[in-house]
Amino acid sequence: MDELVERLSVEGRKVAVGGPSRSAEELERRITRLGYVFIEFPDSRGGTDLGVRVDQNRTDTSGADFAAGTGTVHVEGTLTLNFVEVRCVADIDLATLTGTGRLVARTEALVE
Repeated sequence: MDELVERLSVEGRKVAVGGPSRSAEELERRITRLGYVFIEFPDSRGGTDLGVRVDQNRTDTSGADFAAGTGTVHVEGTLTLNFVEVRCVADIDLATLTGTGRLVARTEALVE
């Protein structure tokens, strides 16, 4: 397995909302309208900001009040990192826009 993917696969890694505009409202827009969010792993060497295609069936926003910036959101989605298909799993506290998460390597390998 790729070394970066392996490091980010450790359970309980620190994550943060990434991307150019970091706010609870922007996170909601990205989850519900765009279906694409940025999740940052700030403790990796230099930080790793990943674009994640949101899996609406596995993402849970029921505990979130985006307008008030309170509660938590569970985000899951897929991406390819260094030619490895992975699922990103993250729990984000809207008050701080940080939380914990990890990558889970998918069993199917990419064929080049």
